[in-house]
Amino acid sequence: MVQASMPDSAAAWHALDIEATYATLNSGRHGLTSVEGTERLARHGRNELPPPPRRHPVLRFLAQFHNTLIYFLFAASVAAWALDHIIDASVIVAVVVVNAVVGFIQEGKAEQALEAIRGMIAPKASVLRDGRRVSLAAATLVPGDVVLLEAGDQVPADLRLFRTRALLIDEAILTGESVAAVKQDRPVDTDAPLGDRSSMAFSGTLVAAGQGAGVVVATGGSTQIGRISRLVGGVGTLTTPLLRQINQFGSRFTFVAIATAVALFAFATLVRAYAWDEALLVVVALAVGVVPEGLPAVITITLAIGVQRMAARHAIIRRLPAVETLGSTSVICSDKTGTLTRNEMTVRRIVTADHELAVEGVGYEPVGALVLADARQDALSPVARQLVRGALLCNDAVLVERDGNWRAEGDPMEGALVSLAIKASVDPDRYRTGWERIDEIPFDAQHRFMASLHIAPGKESRFIFVKGAPERILEMSDRQAGQDGDGPVDATYWANRIAEIASQGERVLGFACKEVANGASLTFAEVEQGMLFLGIAGFIDPPRDEAVKAVAECRSAGISVKMITGDHAITAAAIARQLGLADEPQVVTGPDLDAVSDADLPELARRTTVFARTSPEHKLRIVRALQSDGAVVAMTGDGVNDAPALKQADVGISMGRKGTEAAKQAAEMVLVDDNFATIVAAVHEGRTVFDNIRKVIAWTVPTNGGEAVTIIVALLAGLTIPMTPAQILWINMVLTVSLGLVLAFEPAEPDVMRRPPRPAGTALLSRFLVWRIAFVSLLFVAGSFGIFAWAFWRGFDIDTGRTMVVNTMVVMEIFYLFNVRYMHMRSISWHGLLGTPIVLAAIGAVVGAQFAFTYAPFMHALFTSRPIPLLDGLLIVVVGVALMLVLEAEKTLMRRYGLLERLDTQAAPKPIAVRGDRKR
Repeated sequence: MVQASMPDSAAAWHALDIEATYATLNSGRHGLTSVEGTERLARHGRNELPPPPRRHPVLRFLAQFHNTLIYFLFAASVAAWALDHIIDASVIVAVVVVNAVVGFIQEGKAEQALEAIRGMIAPKASVLRDGRRVSLAAATLVPGDVVLLEAGDQVPADLRLFRTRALLIDEAILTGESVAAVKQDRPVDTDAPLGDRSSMAFSGTLVAAGQGAGVVVATGGSTQIGRISRLVGGVGTLTTPLLRQINQFGSRFTFVAIATAVALFAFATLVRAYAWDEALLVVVALAVGVVPEGLPAVITITLAIGVQRMAARHAIIRRLPAVETLGSTSVICSDKTGTLTRNEMTVRRIVTADHELAVEGVGYEPVGALVLADARQDALSPVARQLVRGALLCNDAVLVERDGNWRAEGDPMEGALVSLAIKASVDPDRYRTGWERIDEIPFDAQHRFMASLHIAPGKESRFIFVKGAPERILEMSDRQAGQDGDGPVDATYWANRIAEIASQGERVLGFACKEVANGASLTFAEVEQGMLFLGIAGFIDPPRDEAVKAVAECRSAGISVKMITGDHAITAAAIARQLGLADEPQVVTGPDLDAVSDADLPELARRTTVFARTSPEHKLRIVRALQSDGAVVAMTGDGVNDAPALKQADVGISMGRKGTEAAKQAAEMVLVDDNFATIVAAVHEGRTVFDNIRKVIAWTVPTNGGEAVTIIVALLAGLTIPMTPAQILWINMVLTVSLGLVLAFEPAEPDVMRRPPRPAGTALLSRFLVWRIAFVSLLFVAGSFGIFAWAFWRGFDIDTGRTMVVNTMVVMEIFYLFNVRYMHMRSISWHGLLGTPIVLAAIGAVVGAQFAFTYAPFMHALFTSRPIPLLDGLLIVVVGVALMLVLEAEKTLMRRYGLLERLDTQAAPKPIAVRGDRKR
């Protein structure tokens, strides 16, 4: 076999005719065999862009030391070493190294998490292999493969097109042209610029309309986009708006801390006459203790953990900032079919001239009974059985069961009719074999029915069965079947029944049959008159059980759910009532929206529950209108034309199963299971992530502040400093690597979905957190000086007193951790006191470290610590308990008088945005 040469993006494939292309690639219109595909994949490699260059781990570790504070600390350690303060210098270096190691590990975990998320959505491609159409991962395509393209697909490799049908491809990512390029299969000039190579489809571009087929000429780094990728060669950033805010806060805080340290150094040496080396070590330790240098890394981990939790619940986050936005979502605009509903049509009733049968069960699973007048029917009436038989035979669908899940191969309504037949004890295989089909008229929108001609078993005759729009089937019928024989069609009765069923949101099909002579053929003339009308069936796509619960959860969380669907208004309103979107949902149709101006649309959009018969353009207008009214909008979509609305929404959500590649590329989140309940679960996780970030800040800043204020008060008042520089650094080191991380793993608080959405732009440092920082810092100061005074009253030396202060600081931070785990409810409960396993493990590590600090002789040499008597140790624990009780009382009072909610929802100034656009 002639081996295909390695294709090159620079080759003039666009100028070759298709036969020459086949010859060069040793391929053809029917593609490759599976064996050839495997061989070429091994030779050419996977169809993937080279990963972005990543820093060597050593360089990434060294980068942890690249900031002003670290340089300041290294200078301080050198000064301490020069002054023969070897232990202090060593502890400073240890703190810096421990923080660097923690930051290095956290950054690595965050990058790994994001890389895993990038790989979760593997684009698929429709390919001809072994002469058959199959779906393959785009990464496994090789030169010579034949790829089939449809509207909404992302082109998986560079293709030389050989068949096009009204094919338009959006090539903006390569050419910058906003208008989709028209494609054809004829070769073009060799020197044609990229935008004029109409015989080519390039990797990464999007099919805007039409269909096409092409042979792969370049994959991976050899594609046009691969060439651009090599030129760009940049590393994707992990920074989000939240992290930028945190980094700015950290930078400003560091500047203030260093400026304060310099001022305190001057005050201590000039006013309080401290020795300059002693004062230097104190203020350096103070700066280390107060600056939350690990905060950005901890928050990155918190976001990454949230993303992984969402992935476990079938919501894949494509862009990290979406995690932040999900927590403040106030409106969810959802499609109906398959998202709020099962996307499995179900026959709910059969109506004949004499009676009505209710059909139990939902979806395609053929389980359920047929009920007449609230009593079980063991046998169908002859008319109903004839209707069910006709519905099964005039039908091309089959039901498939796999692992307990039933699905329809074919039209959903026909699949529902097969399920109905099985529920009625009619064997589909036996009937279809016995009633051989010899001709058919497929359904068409113009004639609005399907007909099939069958040979009746054991009879010298044939039967025609038809199904379709009930009004059309009634026009074709001159008789109706009844229990007491056939009679004239009662047009008034059927019109009333059809209207009644349709008003309940059900789709209606009519059924009829006709016995004809053995030699008769199936023609429109034969079908359009003389039919026997059998009855009608009502269908509905039932709501998902989990969607009903999710909608109720949204309403309790203050999130408005709006259904935007292309379905009829009556059907959409009926589903909305069953879902509980509203008691009496207000319905607006697409034509109604066309008549409303942009200025009046926000008010209409706010009060409307259901938007029916809408187009993608309507979706975009609705999203913009809601956003202009201050809403944070999550929007679902699955088609290529939904991409604008998905981009416009604050969180665009694409369907993983039925969504096109265009929709997935435009969205921030992809639902693996196309389920509305997954959106609500993602909002739940988004709120949890933001809560945990607030908890990290609420714990880190006040505890650091408590340590700093204690030292500052001692310096300003001329008191004995209650902790040595080495001891301050010890607290910072032991708590940073333990308690500073555990809040990132906290589960959701029980009331997380019973609170209203936080306003867009809510400041991280709300007035409540500012109050909490000041209040907790003062409590820490009181506890530290109180225990220090107790030590002197007991007659202990200064080293024992300082050891007690260090232990008091650590104990108060442990108890404060339990308090901050529940920001919106009581922390003193059995569940609250037990904590999560990671919290208990971290506390165990801290307690072990503090016992070593207090009682291990080698620690006494390093930190001038001393053993503490048992009763005094218990007193320190009592101080921690007292701190928690005071904070619990403060939290209870603030909740009782509504202060917590008012102070905790302080919003940052809104960015100015042009109408019709949003800040991304």
